[in-house]
Amino acid sequence: MHADAKTATPDAPSGRPVLMPSYVEKAHLVVEDLPMMAAWYEKALGLSPIETGASGVILGVAGTPLLTLETDGAARRQPRTAPGLFHNAFLVPSRAELSRWLAHVANSRVPLTGASDHLVSEAIYLDDPEGNGIEVYRDRDRDEWEFLPEGGVKMATLPLDLQALYDEAPQERWGGMAEGTALGHIHLQVSNIPEADAFFRDVLGLDVMARYPGATFFASGQYHHHVGANVWNSRNQPKRSGAMTGLSGYRIRFNDRAALDTALAALDRQAIATTRGGEGVSLTDPWGIGLTLSA
Repeated sequence: MHADAKTATPDAPSGRPVLMPSYVEKAHLVVEDLPMMAAWYEKALGLSPIETGASGVILGVAGTPLLTLETDGAARRQPRTAPGLFHNAFLVPSRAELSRWLAHVANSRVPLTGASDHLVSEAIYLDDPEGNGIEVYRDRDRDEWEFLPEGGVKMATLPLDLQALYDEAPQERWGGMAEGTALGHIHLQVSNIPEADAFFRDVLGLDVMARYPGATFFASGQYHHHVGANVWNSRNQPKRSGAMTGLSGYRIRFNDRAALDTALAALDRQAIATTRGGEGVSLTDPWGIGLTLSA
């Protein structure tokens, strides 16, 4: 994945991933300890409760739902090798907001698992208390991305200078995630990459934007990726079955109704069972994860 010279940015909706023809709107986790997990996401991630019930809570930013936590007494802890969530990736509006959040977690002694410069973005990684992966990141301006002549975008995994980022943090008190924070992408553990290509590219109509060994990154609107799929922990593992903690579902919203209709027609041709309801069209993806498509 390299190019000798920077190529022109393709014509595409500008800016944020939620403005693209389709995007990941929110995710749904099954957890063991709902009060503890909800409190952690509020304190560490800065998400706010939007709706709370006895068995679940919807969290988000500025009234926009991004993450549902639900408890299920019958759920068993998912194995690390199971298909499911690699990480939920929360996109903050700017580098300043990323530095502000970094200072908050550093001062709160929240442990991190890594940090990377991906050329298109700067990302910080951590796990929630039940082992669900999280990325908090900011995008570089699209005119700084390098689009490749053969298609896709140049990405890499380089060190990120956390000390420099921490030193840039505004001094005022952190009050939670800034308005405009979104679920920028979701990264999944899958059983094999050809199956992921067949589903996300050939059925849902997403473009392949980058490939790493054992991973593919898919997007609409020439975003760097709305969905990542890797086999690093889960190669050839059977799909999820029974009640299990971790990612139980995610939602892809289509800003382009015609793109949704095309995806639904592809699902019908593949004889993939769907259920239509008020939330949209629901199905189970090839790895046993619930997926809702809506427009």
